Amino acid sequence: MHKPGFVQHDNPAVGNGIHQAFRHSRTDMVARIMLARVMRTILSAAILLMLALLAACDSGTSNTPAAKPEPKPPELLTGRSAFQKTFIAARGWARDAQPFRIESLATSEGHGQDGKWAVWRAGFASPSQRAVKPYAWSGSADADAPSRGVSPGTEDNYNPGNSSTQIFDVAFLKVDSDQAFAAAQKHGGDKVLEKDPATTVLYICDWNHNTNELVWHVIYGSSRESAKLTVAVNASSGEFIRVEK
Repeated sequence: MHKPGFVQHDNPAVGNGIHQAFRHSRTDMVARIMLARVMRTILSAAILLMLALLAACDSGTSNTPAAKPEPKPPELLTGRSAFQKTFIAARGWARDAQPFRIESLATSEGHGQDGKWAVWRAGFASPSQRAVKPYAWSGSADADAPSRGVSPGTEDNYNPGNSSTQIFDVAFLKVDSDQAFAAAQKHGGDKVLEKDPATTVLYICDWNHNTNELVWHVIYGSSRESAKLTVAVNASSGEFIRVEK
């Protein structure tokens, strides 16, 4: 008698074929399961490796100090070139602003023997506002120097009768500081530099109310008072005027 739910074949060959097919199917299923597990393991390992590499890259980047920008070299200008920059700013302050003094300021970035400095200052007066105001141009990297560009100073009262603030027309400024230096060299300056090649050369330009002329004062020394030599040069013609000291 046959058991319920069980199909019995009288042919032994047919039964053996069914059992073998069942065993092969089960083996394939087990193989697929094992392959899936291996693939998941490989994928997990690959993800962990990628995360580790990314962490190492981030760590290496954060530990590397940022490259410092190269310091900007100083910019040195002649007196007339620097004055033009301050004059534009002064006219923004007062439309009738006129200069009364142009001077170089010494820094560690030059010696002035070519008529150039990294810092220049110009004083301006406004008759309508009865005020004076200095402006400085700087191309210096010195810590104590004014910041680069043009910067205003403190405004003060203006007295037209003060000889130290005698304004002049910018049209008189035809000779630059390097030309004034060349003229001064022919009248004793060359001998000063021959004895001391490291001598600082400063420049002051102002109006001489006695002779009604614009004058470059070429100063061989760190100040006007302690100068080894000071030569006056006409700022309109470039001609030698006199040795002042």
